[in-house]
Amino acid sequence: MKNVVVLLACFAIATACSKREETPVEFVENTAAAATAPLNAEFADLKYVEMGKKDLAALNAGNLDGYLSSFSDNARFYMSGGDSLIGKPAIAAYWKERFKVYVKSASFVNDIWTPLKVNVSQRKQDVPGVWLLSWYQTNVEYNNGQKLSYWVHADFHYDSSDKIDVAILYMDRAPIVAALARK
Repeated sequence: MKNVVVLLACFAIATACSKREETPVEFVENTAAAATAPLNAEFADLKYVEMGKKDLAALNAGNLDGYLSSFSDNARFYMSGGDSLIGKPAIAAYWKERFKVYVKSASFVNDIWTPLKVNVSQRKQDVPGVWLLSWYQTNVEYNNGQKLSYWVHADFHYDSSDKIDVAILYMDRAPIVAALARK
């Protein structure tokens, strides 16, 4: 019995160590289908990066009207903290109050931009079209003397007139609420 086990072990080692020639796998692409199928998403025109940078520069200069000029009249503005604003007048009133009542100074720096064209929605609620994704650092001094620095991720969707019709800001609002509560 021992001889059989030793023989099987030697056979297993010999076959495991032998060099086998592998046949390469070839992938055949259906070029007709690939040429007609739209990509789910692709990079959009770089003009949207310039548009986003212009808007952020307007905010840096304290020019809220310049910033708001990029929004459509029926724009929707969402923030991760739950605030939602519908319509350009509501968006304008919110930002003007924030800068008048709470913010002494603000700067937006270290910005990163990615323009994306969504051709096919991945979920029912996704909006196809041009999105501008951005990340930037926000440095704020509030009227109560508190200073805060934090990162914001912002997504902007552009309508067919190249106006922002959806804006979504993602940020941790807990430090902001805490800074505003301090006297």
